[in-house]
Amino acid sequence: MMQHLHQLFATENSQLAQALKFSLYGLEAVLNQALIEYPQDPGNDLCEQVLQELHTLLNHTRVTHIDIHDEPKLIQLHDTFNSDIELNFYLGDTHLQSQNDDDLWNEIHRKLLRVPEYLATSWRKRALEMVQKVGATEDYVNLYHLPFIRDEIIYPGLNGSVQARGLCLSKEAFLKSDIAQTYNYEYVHLLTGFVLLYIKLIEIEPDLHHALKSVFSFDVVSLDSEPEQCHLYIKALSDRLERVQKYEDNTDPILNLRAWIDMDESIHSLVFVPPAERYSWWGNLQQESRRILKKLADKAIQAGHDVKIRQLSGLYADICAYSKDDLQLDCGGTPGEVLTCLRLYTRINEEQNPGRVIFRSLR
Repeated sequence: MMQHLHQLFATENSQLAQALKFSLYGLEAVLNQALIEYPQDPGNDLCEQVLQELHTLLNHTRVTHIDIHDEPKLIQLHDTFNSDIELNFYLGDTHLQSQNDDDLWNEIHRKLLRVPEYLATSWRKRALEMVQKVGATEDYVNLYHLPFIRDEIIYPGLNGSVQARGLCLSKEAFLKSDIAQTYNYEYVHLLTGFVLLYIKLIEIEPDLHHALKSVFSFDVVSLDSEPEQCHLYIKALSDRLERVQKYEDNTDPILNLRAWIDMDESIHSLVFVPPAERYSWWGNLQQESRRILKKLADKAIQAGHDVKIRQLSGLYADICAYSKDDLQLDCGGTPGEVLTCLRLYTRINEEQNPGRVIFRSLR
């Protein structure tokens, strides 16, 4: 059936193809609205798959049209983004890869999640002004739902002259997962949210890498180009969540703290190249783990233990004595500075454990 749909859409000057295309746009909008109105419907997962197939089919027809007849409507947005020097400082010399408006809107906004919030806010406003000039408007309904412990619109989609899907965090999607019912302690709930969120993000974001030492210690590895590494990283993430759950009821706060330190490392080891800026949306999201880790450290201190935890940042020369097996990159940030802290430095009852960072080389 899909083959015949593609053939009909490819038929030039076909009124039937246009009629079918408009009908499918309508079906896509109806199903998106239905997902919102009936969040507990047993057919939701299948509906999401149908929507993805529709999105792929309709997006293919837009790409075909662009390649034959016209350039993307958002070409000005594309060129302006690529030439922004301040963005390049945080993102490295990475040019946009998207060939159509839908993918371009998503690629730009996902990259903005990695830069400081003030810059991201400015650029979101700028991007909206540009798309409005070509007849597009914000769409807060057509969103891709990522499971997490809260609801949050990460960025809107587009409607009008440009159709694009936005992105949001969804508590409903989180609660529908079996794993969310298994790991239901207060703090572990957050870690479960990270695991589910990461699995979905890895599916849609080709720029993600991992730097988890227990999986691969020598480099930052692309999850898109190394499927086996992707599998091993997700397994390590899940195993560490299980360990945290195992120690949650333990009366020894140090066992629980150590398990959290390992889990926090796995969370912060999902990175971009160069890593996201600390005060970006992505950086703030990952910091949620460390805020709870600090509370667990305080709890251990109150129980009489000598505990110190330190997030390593600043000049690499100043902190390298507290870290081990660090990784260096030649892009992003300021040469000689730490780009991200993968693992915290800890001292627990006189036992010191080095942290681990990614830093910018001096070259």
